[in-house]
Amino acid sequence: MTARSGSTRGGNTRSGNTRGGDTRPVDTRAVNALAGNSLAGSAPTGSASTGSASIGSAPGGGAPVIEVRELRKTYGSGDTAVHALRGLDLVVERGEYLAIMGASGSGKSTLLNVLGCLDIPTSGRYLIDGIDTSEFGEAQLGLLRNRKIGFVFQSFNLIPRTTALANVELPLVYAGVRRAERRARSMAALRMVGLEDRAGHRPNELSGGQQQRVAIARALVTGPAIVLADEPTGNLDTHSSQEVMGILDRLHASGRTVVLITHEDDVAAHARRVIRVVDGQIVESRTAWGVPA
Repeated sequence: MTARSGSTRGGNTRSGNTRGGDTRPVDTRAVNALAGNSLAGSAPTGSASTGSASIGSAPGGGAPVIEVRELRKTYGSGDTAVHALRGLDLVVERGEYLAIMGASGSGKSTLLNVLGCLDIPTSGRYLIDGIDTSEFGEAQLGLLRNRKIGFVFQSFNLIPRTTALANVELPLVYAGVRRAERRARSMAALRMVGLEDRAGHRPNELSGGQQQRVAIARALVTGPAIVLADEPTGNLDTHSSQEVMGILDRLHASGRTVVLITHEDDVAAHARRVIRVVDGQIVESRTAWGVPA
């Protein structure tokens, strides 16, 4: 999961850790401060012996967990330019459960990619926990994704020839967590989604619903502040969809910030706030009960 090289901000091409042609050293202190604590030093696994914090509990703090101001994203230039986001403003408070809806091409997926630091805006500001990420280089954004954000994708994105346990462990491997600790934390995450007994199974030995639950466990194992889910039930049957949404509901109930993209009204109904994106702008913001928000 890497941000797209060659994305532009204000006309300057960014590739790797370069902005405007100057190579910037990675300042891990900024990312560490943003993450709240080091992955290697804490174990968000309430049921594992390596730590006392719960996977489902959100970190504290007073600032909104997500704040974007005048966000714009343009692909191409001139007459062929595609304006995916057009001056969008959004604030997501800590512990909120938000659904983003919109037709194909509305800009909702671009918005989620920017929120997940998988893409960078052409202009505007994106703050996580009150810290502006606009000056982060690619390496810093990679650290931020690993330590702060958990992703759940429609297509699961599991590594085919590795076990469920090894798939869940992967973010902790990237973070440099020692083997014994990451094994305990990963088993705790699988336990949370009800798949502890499938830890040794490979993806082709699991149902679609089970694969998505493994993906959720992988998203949770680092103890992220934000869970971003892109059409998490899109490839699932009704029963598996209900199981997956039940897990996301429990995460929200325990204080986790959950942001999901969906085109299904029954999935969006699980959220506490629903926004609708049209042509790169938010045209509606309401509670799950239809009250304007």
